[in-house]
Amino acid sequence: MISTARPPLLIGCAAGFSGDRTDAAGPVIDTLIARLAQGPAGQRAFLIFETLAERTLALAQLRRRADPEAGYEPLLDAMLRPVLARCLAQGIRIVSNFGAANPRAAARHITRMARELGAPAPHIAVVEGDDLSSPAQRALLREQLGARMDELAVVSANAYIGAEPIAAALDAGAQIVVCGRVADPSLTVGPAMSHFGWRADDWTALSRATMAGHLLECGAQVCGGYFADPGYKDVPGLDRVGFPIAEIEADGSCVIGKADGTGGLVTEASVKEQLLYEVHDPAAYLTPDVIADIGEAQVDAQGTDRVLLSGVRGHARPAHYKVNVCYEGGWLAEGEISYAGARAEGRARLAADVLRSRLQGLDLRVDLIGALSVFNDDAGRALAATPDSGMRDVRLRVAATHADRSEAERLGREVMALYTCGPAGGGGVRTTLTPRLNTISCLLGREAVPVRFEMVAP
Repeated sequence: MISTARPPLLIGCAAGFSGDRTDAAGPVIDTLIARLAQGPAGQRAFLIFETLAERTLALAQLRRRADPEAGYEPLLDAMLRPVLARCLAQGIRIVSNFGAANPRAAARHITRMARELGAPAPHIAVVEGDDLSSPAQRALLREQLGARMDELAVVSANAYIGAEPIAAALDAGAQIVVCGRVADPSLTVGPAMSHFGWRADDWTALSRATMAGHLLECGAQVCGGYFADPGYKDVPGLDRVGFPIAEIEADGSCVIGKADGTGGLVTEASVKEQLLYEVHDPAAYLTPDVIADIGEAQVDAQGTDRVLLSGVRGHARPAHYKVNVCYEGGWLAEGEISYAGARAEGRARLAADVLRSRLQGLDLRVDLIGALSVFNDDAGRALAATPDSGMRDVRLRVAATHADRSEAERLGREVMALYTCGPAGGGGVRTTLTPRLNTISCLLGREAVPVRFEMVAP
């Protein structure tokens, strides 16, 4: 049964990934406060930060290994400090996965931040259960992945959990909910479940809130960021592009807009692009909360920078959680050198031939940036089949992976040697050696992943 008694819910997004702009939250908060002042009694507002990608958690686990108080979003302070006191004073709750590999440490940092700002200590809940590093859970993963699991130097193993513990934490009075790996749309679904009182099997409402969350989760993309293509899809004020705000109704339908006074745009076209972004099957978008079906969804402009999404349908959620296992994958070596002027592309191609000859045992990826790179392939078939086009400004990039660090280091030394060993006119060498993380995925029954929340003491 869908509740119809509560006023619309406002949810603003201030980050779409770890490393996003840290000044996005201010205009979003200004807009939420203004709309709360003008809105009906009982209206609530939330601010979400989406900061996890597939391998972000593995990198966070590595930071936590080095420092037990690290492992959460490294930009947490820069993102949250400018708006934390205002959110607490205005009753705007915060939900985020910026806890990453260490939600409790993130909660402690937020408490310190509030104290330094002279704000009351917030009620903070941490959501846990996604981290599958216990011996019993590793045994379950081995059942799914086989003996290969024993051969992997595992860095992290996390399930994509859903919105229920977020909603429960909010119902318990949390002002801030700090999560690790939850599904991106669940950051929106949780507040909607709490606000409207939806059951965990209100599939229609949950699916609609899920797609609202999907529109919000990538930050400025839906407001023209990833949409912009000059002369074809022009976006005004891209240098100050706004971040999105959703107004969610009791039936789950939503209007997507953006922060007031910001650049960018929200149109039917920008919403449609984001709606389909990373969706493998429009009739069955799988999340831990619901299977959303946008096959008959409607997208309708409601005025400037306001677009209504309706008609989303839902089906019973999957019986399993998706699990990502990240493990050490050896070393990635990269080297670059530039060639310019007459016959630059020919010299770059000759340099690549020299490197192939001298780096026997390494499978090189060779790109001619400025001539052939994005449309190239790892095996080099495109490069071999494409004749010298005479480009006069080319940067040669070579890369290789290897389990043995000493073998990978050979690449950087050989690229550096091109300075004097030829061909002529090479310059601007840059080399890097990076530890590599690989990922495999599997499914694990929901009963094997006990999710929970806990209020943490100030």
